[in-house]
Amino acid sequence: MPSDRSGRAPLPIGPSGNLLTLKDLPPPDTVRWVIRRKAELVAAIRGGLLSLEDACERYRLSEEELVSWADSLAKHGPRGLRSTRLQFYRKSHAEKVRSSPIHPVTRDLPLSVGD
Repeated sequence: MPSDRSGRAPLPIGPSGNLLTLKDLPPPDTVRWVIRRKAELVAAIRGGLLSLEDACERYRLSEEELVSWADSLAKHGPRGLRSTRLQFYRKSHAEKVRSSPIHPVTRDLPLSVGD
């Protein structure tokens, strides 16, 4: 990973192939999270430019939301960050879980009242 001129840690590479700095990230008051902004933020966190906690605080997002973006990006690429695709992938995953022989939510529940 390329390093900045001050000898500090290497800068992360953004989704479009450019080096990311804090000034390249979306503004802290961002409300509309398009694919590019989500991917930039995930790259910044993965690259160590921002910690997960700092990103949550800066953008008023939950850890769960940011982790879901990172997971969607890893599993489905940038298209997985589209809101409509996210709904599709979540629905598809839920259907797979429900059709599983051992449903993860119910496997630890007692099988009968006396158990």
